Amino acid sequence: MSIVYIVVGLLLLVLGGNWLLKAAVGLSLKLNIPKIVIGMTVVSFATSAPELIVSIKSALSGATGLAVGNVIGSNIANLGLVLGITIILSTIEVEKSFYKTDWPVMMIASGLLYFFIAFDNTIQRYEGVILFTMLVFFLVYLLRFQKTAVVDEMPEDDEELPLYKIVLFLSIGGFCLWAGSELLVNGSVDLAKNLGVSDAVIGVTIVSVGTSVPELAASIIAVLKKEKAISLGNLIGSNVFNILAVLGITAIITPIEVKADALSLINKDIYWMLAISFLVLPLVFLPNKLRLNWKDGIILLGCYFTFIYLTIS
Repeated sequence: MSIVYIVVGLLLLVLGGNWLLKAAVGLSLKLNIPKIVIGMTVVSFATSAPELIVSIKSALSGATGLAVGNVIGSNIANLGLVLGITIILSTIEVEKSFYKTDWPVMMIASGLLYFFIAFDNTIQRYEGVILFTMLVFFLVYLLRFQKTAVVDEMPEDDEELPLYKIVLFLSIGGFCLWAGSELLVNGSVDLAKNLGVSDAVIGVTIVSVGTSVPELAASIIAVLKKEKAISLGNLIGSNVFNILAVLGITAIITPIEVKADALSLINKDIYWMLAISFLVLPLVFLPNKLRLNWKDGIILLGCYFTFIYLTIS
């Protein structure tokens, strides 16, 4: 049954990513908002839903370390694995908004997470409130000040959709991403346990990769349909949402404590997250300014697989 769950989960993720992309493009055209902003808000929120669900369920059941491990592992997977695969498939031209707002906000959010958790091993309720408040300010900034800041590619098949279709595609796409990730994670965890893999390794590898598959599905579909602004915006936005929304909301519900058996998250994994998040900036500028290509993808994938190897060895 584990294999069946994994296959059905992957199928739902591909379908969900396709419908979500249709809704995002339609919403972008209807509201005259740049696609990278839609990618960083609507698409990011929908593809971060699995992380939110997994983290809240984990925290409420007492497995608070899994909640943090899921987000840290997912952020590493989003940039190392998902962005790596995406830019190997197709070169992405990077907008100025990336280094002016998007990347700095991701690094500030990552730094805040480190600051909140490194000294007392706990994200307190008030720290969750700070994280979520920062998200609200970021979204307001995006919608007010970046609305006219980006000139989008306009593929010929872009079409305006009526509002009911946008809502329908958004709802169905979001549901399929959630259901697909649930099946994929459950199937993967069952398979790993049957093979004797530990819970700590499962959290930062299989569960985090499983919850990053919606980002992978949405990004690859976006690239194949030449909606590259949505692809990059989705990944940066998803990392921001994972920290500010997922851990923020989870910590508001119940403080998130990293217990003794999961201290590798603070001693090792969070440094990998900070390093890979930082690495994206020099890759964007070197050697080709404001462009990510297959060579950068190989570097990111190399970093990701090194992280996985060191985690499971």
